Parts: sequence; C-alpha cells; structure tokens
Amino acid sequence: MQKSDILLRDLNDSGILRLTLNDVGRRNALSEAMLAELGDAFAEAGTDASVRVIILAANGPAFCAGHDLKEMTAGRAGPDGGKAYFTKVMTLCCGVMQAIVNCPKPVIAEVTGIATAAGCQLVASCDLAIAADTAQFSTPGVHIGLFCSTPMVALSRNVNNKHAMEMLLTGDMTSASCAAEIGLINRSVLAEELHDATKEMAQKIAAKSSMTVATGKRAFYAQREMPLAEAYDYASQVMVENMLARDAEEGIGAFIEKRAPQWQDA
Repeated sequence: MQKSDILLRDLNDSGILRLTLNDVGRRNALSEAMLAELGDAFAEAGTDASVRVIILAANGPAFCAGHDLKEMTAGRAGPDGGKAYFTKVMTLCCGVMQAIVNCPKPVIAEVTGIATAAGCQLVASCDLAIAADTAQFSTPGVHIGLFCSTPMVALSRNVNNKHAMEMLLTGDMTSASCAAEIGLINRSVLAEELHDATKEMAQKIAAKSSMTVATGKRAFYAQREMPLAEAYDYASQVMVENMLARDAEEGIGAFIEKRAPQWQDA
C-alpha cells in the first residue's frame, strides 16, 4: 500500500491500517504534500473493506509540529500577500480533519513526542488517542501572533471550555498525563509500551462488526451537534435500523446461545 516516503502505510491481516507520518526532517509538519497524502489515505481507507481500524502514528521526536511555517511564509509572495494561498492550505487542512471524523473506520492516534498547533488538532480530531508519557501537546499560536483558531474547533470538542481556553490563550505545553485528565487523549502509557497499547485497542475494535462500528461512529458525531430531543429522535431511528441489520441479529443470537458471533459486516 506504499505510495510516498512522507506517509508510510501498512495493513496487517487483522485489518489494522497503520499510517505513519514520516517527514522527520520537518517534524512531520502538515505541509501541502502531507495534507494531500493524509486526505487520500483516509478517503481510500474509508471505502476499503479490508481496513477495519486505522492507527495514525509518527516517526521521529515529534508527532506533528503543525503547519509548515516556512512553506506558509513563502506563500506571502503572492500578489494578494498570501490570502489565496492561506485559504487553500486552511481549506485543505480542515478537509483532512473532517475526513478523519467522517471516515467510517475508527482512527486511533498513537502519539510520541510533541503535537503542537495543527498537530494537536490532528490528535483531537482522531476518535481515540493513546500517548507516550513523554508526549506533550500545545496550541502555541499566540506566541507568534497567530491564534490557533482551526485547532480550537477540534480542541473545544474534546476538552471543556476552561481547559481549552487555557491551552489556546497561554500556548503552554500540556503533559500527557494532564492531556489524559482533561480528555484530549484516552490515556498515557510508558513510551516503550505505547505501540502494544495502541495495537491492543485496535485489535479489540477490529474484532467487532465493521457495520456496527461505522454506524456508531457516524451516529456519535451526528447526535453531538443536535439539541437533546432531536438527538434522541435521531438515535432511536439509528437503533431501529441497526436492530434490522444481519449482524445485530447474529450478535444477539450469539449472546443468547453463548457462542462467538460470526460477523458478516452487514
């Protein structure tokens, strides 16, 4: 499945696709090229029946340092001072973040090193995240006169307002243990245990009905944006449709009969 050097792809027999950011020299920055690779990877994985779970990892000391500021600065050379270029990059980046949420396959961030600015946004956009205890997170735009407005969208949907505003207004680094406490990640583990911990979580999910998982992920994000009564109406409809699915019938039957279910992913 390999297509480029900056984003490595590996699909194992369990249906776990490992995407590894590999632009170490640029601290895995979200350059135009990296954003394009990620967008393609999530679009392809979403329609590939052999992919059941996605792990997003990184090589090097940084998980992702956010946008490539040298690339962004070069964009100022345009006749409009960079407005069209900046719009293009932000649109591309926001598209990738939404592609993660909209992808029917669960996405788990495996975080080593630092995840800053749009790199922190990348972690927050994933469905789940496990980090090494040495990892750190920040939205440091305020240090350079650039408020992390787009990272704010994902951040504010993961942690409460006070914690999100503290990160956005101070730009300070947040430790992995603190990130777990405020809900930015699921948990932190020893660095040497990170790979196994992420793989274990991915294997648990991969063993479930992919139809059920996709239904649940889609419903989770949809109902979150609705008023309470509307959310319950929507969720009830989802439950009815889910109950009519073959895997729900099989799963309930297997539970009653005390046997392992045989998923058809339908």
